[in-house]
Amino acid sequence: MENQIKFFCEINKNINFLKKKYQSISLLKKDILNIFPDITIKNNIVLLKPNWVAHSINEKDKYCLTTHPNFVFAVLEILLDLSPRKVIIGDAPIQGGKWRRLVDDAFMAQINIYEEKYNIPIDVKDFRKTLLDKHTNTVIRKTRSALNHVIFDLGNKSYLEPISTHRHLFRVTDYDPRRLSISHAPGVHKYCIAKEFFQVDEVFSLPKIKTHQKTGITGALKNLVGINCDKDFLPHHRVGGVGHGGDCYPGTSNLARLSEFFLDKANMNIGNYRYFTWKLLSKILWKLGMPAAGPNNLEAGWYGNDTTWRMVMDINLIARYGTVDGNIHDEPQRKIYSICDGIIAGQGNGPLHPEMLPLGAVCFSDNPALADACAAVLMGFDILKIPLVREGLRLYNDGNADFFSDQLKMTREKLRSLRLKAKPPAGWKGHIEFEKFENHDRDTSQREKFFR
Repeated sequence: MENQIKFFCEINKNINFLKKKYQSISLLKKDILNIFPDITIKNNIVLLKPNWVAHSINEKDKYCLTTHPNFVFAVLEILLDLSPRKVIIGDAPIQGGKWRRLVDDAFMAQINIYEEKYNIPIDVKDFRKTLLDKHTNTVIRKTRSALNHVIFDLGNKSYLEPISTHRHLFRVTDYDPRRLSISHAPGVHKYCIAKEFFQVDEVFSLPKIKTHQKTGITGALKNLVGINCDKDFLPHHRVGGVGHGGDCYPGTSNLARLSEFFLDKANMNIGNYRYFTWKLLSKILWKLGMPAAGPNNLEAGWYGNDTTWRMVMDINLIARYGTVDGNIHDEPQRKIYSICDGIIAGQGNGPLHPEMLPLGAVCFSDNPALADACAAVLMGFDILKIPLVREGLRLYNDGNADFFSDQLKMTREKLRSLRLKAKPPAGWKGHIEFEKFENHDRDTSQREKFFR
């Protein structure tokens, strides 16, 4: 399999029907096997990387927030049948994510059953270095050893370098900006990657297809961000409005900029009583300065975010070309297979608060950018308006993409005929929907080459 995507797309889009598909591991396994290539992993160590971004807070979350547990088990069974030497399942949820609600007793009991049945060790790992208890505003340092991660400095190779300045504008919500300024500055772009990623022979990424307020969509490309152990290394936006030289929100607003200043003060005081005072002042000023924007744009949740997609591309650069010594090579170093859970996808205010989207799709590709392009089209979005997908296709050199559904080669027109009209994130509404550009008089050759 080279530069191809195979996918299964359920015709029945009834949400209750699709929910029932998740209840049977054997049925999920059957659907996945229909598009699973002939690969050999015997005696190899493999990594399964699901989307475990955060624990569920309501009933719908188990369907559209994270990779469904039974989807993980279905893929795991397929791989165990191929006799690997060892399987690692791991991710780095958000700092406040509760691991034991993501990996609960029932999940671990099933893992134990598989270990006994196949006599193959299965390690389930939390890649995070740091935890945060938001209720007590307490930072908990984990005991994960520094020996378990690799620091990469991409320097001038970073996608962030063209927008880097000595003004230290990079930010990530709920983190101390002073630490981020150490990791990212002109000529310096560091990432903290789980060493386990470089100790395996194959990587199987299991993303949940969703919308994302900062990147438009999240899928195979964004899922690899979970191999980074410390969010202090992950720029998500630049402070200030576009008129200030940032990308947090459009235009300029002095009140909004002051709100960001107070948010910085809050994040510099995580763990003490001053945090709550600064946070409250920030919220008040944001509402006064940007009353129509809503709360999410303080996190740069809009199509003008020119930072997050670059950070994601950096992680993919490391995943594709990096080695355990922290170096980047000219040739790809490993195979990364993406098996995307889009049976019930996420739409609207993803990635943390999505609504259910009955997409009915399962995708498999050895090209994560191609998997995301397919997902974007199925959701009714224009790939040229999503920088992450557009630039991802360039990094992975997709050239001539072949699409296969139920083993039948498809044309780009047939693929588009299967699309739904997913609800985009609020900050992307009216910007990425494909139908907005169908009759546009601009040159569409760039889009067409991705679907030759």
